[in-house]
Amino acid sequence: MKGRVIVLGTHQGHEAAALIVDGQLQDLLIEGDADLFAPGAILRGVLDRQVKGQGGAFVRLPGGVSGFVRETKGLAPGKPVIVQVAGHSEPGKAVPVTTRLLFKSRLSIVTPSSPGLNVSRRIKNAGDRARLESIAAGAMEGSHFGLILRSAAVDADDQSVAGDIAQMRTLAEAICADIDGAPELLLASPGPHEQAARDWSDPAPDEVDTGDGAFARHGIDEWIDALLSPVVRLAGGAHMAIEPTRALIAVDVNTGGDTSPAASLKANIATARDLPRQLRLRGLGGQVAIDFAPMPKRDRAAVEQQLRQAFRGEAAETSLAGWTPLGNFELQRKRDRLPVATILKGSA
Repeated sequence: MKGRVIVLGTHQGHEAAALIVDGQLQDLLIEGDADLFAPGAILRGVLDRQVKGQGGAFVRLPGGVSGFVRETKGLAPGKPVIVQVAGHSEPGKAVPVTTRLLFKSRLSIVTPSSPGLNVSRRIKNAGDRARLESIAAGAMEGSHFGLILRSAAVDADDQSVAGDIAQMRTLAEAICADIDGAPELLLASPGPHEQAARDWSDPAPDEVDTGDGAFARHGIDEWIDALLSPVVRLAGGAHMAIEPTRALIAVDVNTGGDTSPAASLKANIATARDLPRQLRLRGLGGQVAIDFAPMPKRDRAAVEQQLRQAFRGEAAETSLAGWTPLGNFELQRKRDRLPVATILKGSA
């Protein structure tokens, strides 16, 4: 099935959203534990002690939760600070937070700590850029906050863009002014349905399916079940196994029964192309170590090129470190979501 379809429904009692492109599941959002501060939430905390050697400080958050912030310039211990959850924490560790707040909507992003008016680089037409820059300048007049107009703004009328900016500016100004007081949740992170509408609308979907049975109609429940297995089948009988450990995500590539000279390169390239999607769908991040199928060193460049191309444009910040002396490839992906297996295990 060709086209771009957004499906808004539930899975095992969790609010969930799925993005299907040309018949393939491309993205998946499932609501996690409501007691956890999900990425995007904005909180008032109290700065605690600085940690020498780690380049940051602990922050006391609502409910006795501990956060860790790296931007401490101008902050004093014992004073309130407004922070935004930047990612999910590892078990037993503090929640990563940042003072660089982002107020996101479908059309705009207000950036209190980064002044300047910017238009998405994806908008190439000079006339469109000039029109949006003019709207941005008028809507942000008198504010020292920064603004980014997202690519979806190019298809919206002037009034809608200006209204969107005004709404985000008002919200940002109100929250940033609410500095005094005890630790408190100031703005909850968006749920899957809200986040899908905000982040998946460009390009515009061909269909949005909602309501009872939406996931069943598109076979998404079966896709999610497949994500709970570590094994991902590849063409020609090959497969990769994606297995989270306490320290890292291990990816092992196997050619299966194909012992031809080209089998390893084919399996490795197939893995490189699909790995970003698999990590995204499974909600996996942190250090990733890939044990590719054995291949001559001369083929490494081709595989690495495919990896870099596949990860280009990923929303989650990713750093490709390169090859280790043992022949593995390492990368670091931001923990921007809870693992799907963790969410569903908690509801079992």
